Amino acid sequence: MPTPTKTLDDHAQDYLDHLRSLNYSPRTIEDTFYTLRRLVRWLKDTYQVTTPDRIRKKHLDAWHHHVCGTKNAKGYPVKPKTINKQAAFVRGFLLHLAVRGYVLKSLLDVLRRVKEPSTLPSSVLTHAEVRKMLRKVTTNTPEGYRNRTILELLYTSGMRARELVGLDVGDVDLDRGTALVHGKGNKERVVPIGKTALKYLQNYVTAVRPFLVRDRTQTALFINHIGNRFSYESLQHYIQGTRQKLGLPDHVTAHTFRRSCTTEMLRGGANVYHVKELLGHETLRTLKHYARLTIVDLKKTHEKCHPRETDTDR
Repeated sequence: MPTPTKTLDDHAQDYLDHLRSLNYSPRTIEDTFYTLRRLVRWLKDTYQVTTPDRIRKKHLDAWHHHVCGTKNAKGYPVKPKTINKQAAFVRGFLLHLAVRGYVLKSLLDVLRRVKEPSTLPSSVLTHAEVRKMLRKVTTNTPEGYRNRTILELLYTSGMRARELVGLDVGDVDLDRGTALVHGKGNKERVVPIGKTALKYLQNYVTAVRPFLVRDRTQTALFINHIGNRFSYESLQHYIQGTRQKLGLPDHVTAHTFRRSCTTEMLRGGANVYHVKELLGHETLRTLKHYARLTIVDLKKTHEKCHPRETDTDR
């Protein structure tokens, strides 16, 4: 009896299992899953293509044009960065198929990168704005004190929101004022905790967290009202609610604190390599955008330090 031909759905599941075996992050696997699911459905609905042997360059070219023309949930054109991210997920899938002899490797050439504009990070708050937001957090309840601690820790450490909610109690060293962060690709790094955030964290761990814990085996650092790990979605929801109360721009999210931390560190004269290590970046490429934010400070320094700027001979 002949073996049934595997569908694109089957191969997509195999590819996701392959990524899990390589220890890819849950976020990457989730994003890849949704991208491939949309691709497979689109190929089936548009060209009745359900198996890899029927994929042609014209199909992928049409899909790429389709993605470039889509809009996000707010009705705005999808960003080039998002297009490139989806194309990268599909290229990875096609390479997986090509290595196993299901498609030609030349198919990968169709999905070219879209040029991304070199823009400044828009979701950045000044120190005064962050301080205003922090002071508005009520700390007279266990949940309120937890929320203030979370925001203080986000701002001081530059951690990603998912990294922060993934912290366990054993990951923080209150005596040394450091936290062991489990970053993308399960890469670990140690980040310092500022003195203000450390004060809140010490109080939270010793006097507040015990009121939230329902199960003594719970290892999560930040706990929700039913004793489970405080989720990424809950954090985003809380920040959105706080943002609306204060009348802050729509683009303010949990990631804003990471960007704001980066900006203030560079503005304060921090070594760019140290900031890279703090954030857990592999290269300095991402930080070039933040460096442009400090052009006002650079101009002031230039006017103060360059000999021609202080030269009386005009």
